[in-house]
Amino acid sequence: MFPNLLLKRAHLTPERIALRFKGEVWTFQQLYIEANEFAERLHAKGIQPGMRIAILSSSNAELVIAIHGCLQLGCELVMLNERLSEVELNYQLHDSNPDVLLVDNVERKISYRQRFSFDDVHSHERKVYPIESDWSKERTISIMYTSGTTGRPKGVRQSLENHVMNATGSALHLGIHPDDCWLCIVPLFHISGFSILMRSVLYGMTVSLHTKFDPEKVVDEIIDGSATRMSLVAVMLQRIVSVLENRNEYFPDSFQSILVGGGPVPLSYLERAIERNIPVQQTYGMTETASQTTTLSSADAIRKLGSAGKPLFFADVRIDGNEKMGEICIKGPHVTKGYIGAAESKKPLIDGWLHTGDIGYLDEDGYLFVIDRRSDLIISGGENIYPAELESALVKHPAVIEAGVTGRQDDKWGQVPIAFIVVKEQVTIDELKDFMKTQIASYKLPKEYYFINALPRNGANKLVRRELLKLI
Repeated sequence: MFPNLLLKRAHLTPERIALRFKGEVWTFQQLYIEANEFAERLHAKGIQPGMRIAILSSSNAELVIAIHGCLQLGCELVMLNERLSEVELNYQLHDSNPDVLLVDNVERKISYRQRFSFDDVHSHERKVYPIESDWSKERTISIMYTSGTTGRPKGVRQSLENHVMNATGSALHLGIHPDDCWLCIVPLFHISGFSILMRSVLYGMTVSLHTKFDPEKVVDEIIDGSATRMSLVAVMLQRIVSVLENRNEYFPDSFQSILVGGGPVPLSYLERAIERNIPVQQTYGMTETASQTTTLSSADAIRKLGSAGKPLFFADVRIDGNEKMGEICIKGPHVTKGYIGAAESKKPLIDGWLHTGDIGYLDEDGYLFVIDRRSDLIISGGENIYPAELESALVKHPAVIEAGVTGRQDDKWGQVPIAFIVVKEQVTIDELKDFMKTQIASYKLPKEYYFINALPRNGANKLVRRELLKLI
């Protein structure tokens, strides 16, 4: 058993600042009071402990209150990505089958059999519910969708133990300071953002929440000295460094660290960051591990360029197979115990190890180097884009027979998706672009389209994506 996180934190440090958002602040006591009120209003609308609630919202204070309110009521959360298309959202709703869908505003163009807006909840009466002072460590806190190597989204269960042990391992690596403030510029529907909320109640740490990433505002807040930590991806780091260079400014010594995920950070970014007094720590993790598994210290950022660091205290990492390089496998209390919906029968662990599908190696000092993330995976601006998902969407068009998608290097985004199409009748690129906008999220859209006569395939008639760029 673990304590009710927010209830315990509100008891320990009631007057400490929990949240800052657009000039407003909430102490942990205030956050608990508002979350409890939200839970009572949900309960009055018929929501019972143990129910599953899907949430579709941008990052804002209302979402933080709703998350904690649902958890107080004893519900499990399905965190939906607001950037997805209606087709993608409908699939995840069908697969997760929540009891209710919560949306941040009534104008959201997504329907469900039982749907409440935040305003609907706030305008309802209140009904007392049983407050649990202790929570089972096996309890599912959150469910987030991550694509498998085939591109089909899988709903990943993240238990209370997963979140607590991940946050504890991170704290043992980074340290905890009474005046810490984590600048949250990553979305709360991602594990990178959600994990910051979990750390906040465990550490007693302030979260400064931004709805969107604005490098100018981020730099302003850090120069002001009010933020000490931040999580982001490499392309965001590059934009922050550019702002500092244009202003000829530096991060203050009070700033502790930036955790950078979504792929190795280029040497040029690191060198420029160091010149601006930015302590960068590269990290490796995934939805199935409730965020971090390994983290590189800022002191090793140049010496171990490209490394994701060493495993956190409770995590183990090994390389599968007899060769130096192979599939990265992870073990620890932060690793998911399973999936939901269509993927429920898929067991994430083999002999206690999560087989990630990522290829890497451990050097002689035990530092992890990630070479390829699921071989064909495209990482664009820190977002995972799976070629099979885009190919499946493309062949839905009546003019398309076959499609192949691969990633091409891009100075701004790291990689961008490029599509290769075999057609049976004439279709324009603009028509394909318009069609794809109805099928997938905007950040996944192919940046270029090429018409070809046949896709490259191997002897087993399987598509060989690495050969696609040679056709240009």
